[in-house]
Amino acid sequence: MTQDGNFIKTVFGLKLKQQRQKKNWSLQDLANETGMSKSYLNEIENGKKFPKHEKIIQLCEKLGCNYDDLVSTKLDKGLAPFTEILQSDFFKEIPLELFGINKSNLISIISDAPKKVTAFINTLIEISQNYNLGKERFYFAVLRSFQELYDNYFPEIEEKAHEYFMENHLHSKPKVDDFEQLLIQSFGYEIKTMNFENFGASGKLRSLFIPEKKLLLLNEMLSEDQRTFIFAKELGFNVLNIHLRPNTYSWLDFTSFESLLNNFHASYFAGCLLIPKEALTEKLNDFFQLNQWEPDVFDQLIQEFTNSPETFYYRLTNILPPELGIKDLFYLCFTKKKNSDKIQILKELHLNQQQAPHANATNEHYCRRWIAVKNLVSLKENEKLTDAQISHYKDSGLSYLVISTSQKNPFSDGTNRSYCLGILLNTNSLKKIKFAKSDRIKTINVGVTCETCSISDCEVRQAPPIRLEKELFNEEMKKSIEKIRKNLL
Repeated sequence: MTQDGNFIKTVFGLKLKQQRQKKNWSLQDLANETGMSKSYLNEIENGKKFPKHEKIIQLCEKLGCNYDDLVSTKLDKGLAPFTEILQSDFFKEIPLELFGINKSNLISIISDAPKKVTAFINTLIEISQNYNLGKERFYFAVLRSFQELYDNYFPEIEEKAHEYFMENHLHSKPKVDDFEQLLIQSFGYEIKTMNFENFGASGKLRSLFIPEKKLLLLNEMLSEDQRTFIFAKELGFNVLNIHLRPNTYSWLDFTSFESLLNNFHASYFAGCLLIPKEALTEKLNDFFQLNQWEPDVFDQLIQEFTNSPETFYYRLTNILPPELGIKDLFYLCFTKKKNSDKIQILKELHLNQQQAPHANATNEHYCRRWIAVKNLVSLKENEKLTDAQISHYKDSGLSYLVISTSQKNPFSDGTNRSYCLGILLNTNSLKKIKFAKSDRIKTINVGVTCETCSISDCEVRQAPPIRLEKELFNEEMKKSIEKIRKNLL
């Protein structure tokens, strides 16, 4: 059945359920009136089956509705917004089953409370328009939710990567030549390096894969570490037998949520190859047993596995929850362009719960007391800067051990990056990480954005706490109203 056919069945089911509910009939009541089975009628209402002509006539007669109205795909005002939703790419492409959502259950929710769900969907549409939430950003948000739902750990991919690592006798910190030869010899790749700028492409285009020729083109500006990751990800596409995929790095040919999910799976595979789980777990256990925070030792730990702090920090989010039992953590990647004071969050991930620091889409100013932001601002001509602090969020009372590394962007666009991992300090994490109590780590009171921060004596505040002040004003107004009521009642 085509997507159009699925849409017709779904709309018919919604209308049938509406007509049944108008008569206050249960499914069993309708079954008794028509002689059709309850299970058959249930499948119709859930958009799984479409009845034959004579059965539709019978349903119309018993329900007292017009045949043309029932079979038409035009929805009434209460359900009209679902025409766009049901036919949209979002509904077609997002695999709801990833989140344990059954399509028929979703349809049932829609038909049970059409006005309330319509209002909810209209709200989402308005928010997306106001905040410029296009299809691409929406899909990335869905992917991030998927990662967080599974604690960003996928054992099937870990196992396949481990098997491939062992079968090909790879060693710790594999070299770029190892992966290049595997692509050429095992998968028939042709690999070329070229100057993309000669063709009008910007330096941000790192690679282009031409599947018709199994030709992988690389930007000549790439560092060895960047080429290594691209090769490892290409191995992921092949070993995991992924066909629907993006052919550019970075994202340019965005086509569907499935291709985005497949790209994530291949990237995850690459991380497993570059930083093997067993070796990293052993080294992390040793590092966490240090009595003092040693930034140089942490830098050396990164260097043992990769030249890319970004790859290392992200790999920590895969390993810490299942292997070391540290589940409450966040990962953030910040960027700062040359000659600009604006700090942006490029990537974020929150495991086990929504942690205190988070991205903000309203151009508010991130707290300048965050270690990752401080590093980024003071990086200047330094090649790399690693440090740690305990960030205490005054409003929530939560404290995090935050480790951060800042570095110059490998490309020559003048954009620097800062990566950080935050671990919620609780009884469990304090037992696991001895240096969390190190006197070399300062505890700093922090906020999320200046506009919401209640710290009055902040020396690095970038903007007044206007959103917080508005909230406080509203609270004071509520108290005043309550006093007036008490005085008069």
